[in-house]
Amino acid sequence: MACSYSPLTGFYRDGCCSTGPDDHGRHVVCARVTAEFLEFSLSVGNDLSTPRPEYRFPGLKPGDRWCVCALRWKQAYEAGVAPPVVLEATHENALRLVPLESLKECAL
Repeated sequence: MACSYSPLTGFYRDGCCSTGPDDHGRHVVCARVTAEFLEFSLSVGNDLSTPRPEYRFPGLKPGDRWCVCALRWKQAYEAGVAPPVVLEATHENALRLVPLESLKECAL
């Protein structure tokens, strides 16, 4: 299931949170980003709000759905600012890094 076509998400920019050997960040959690999560991500060195056209990245705003790195989502969860998760569009490889219970707790 697709996570988002607008903005176009996924490590492979195919709309899905699929992963492969080149995806070192494991962009496998489909999340609906919040202002708190975007601020948190910026504070730990990953600016998701500023457009980066060279990477086909439009910059995110609250409410956008995006394939986020599993460990970043887990870090945000532990800090109390995890964005809601679209379980149906989250890749099963997320379970290698994030407990299912945590994902379910934040499911839309």
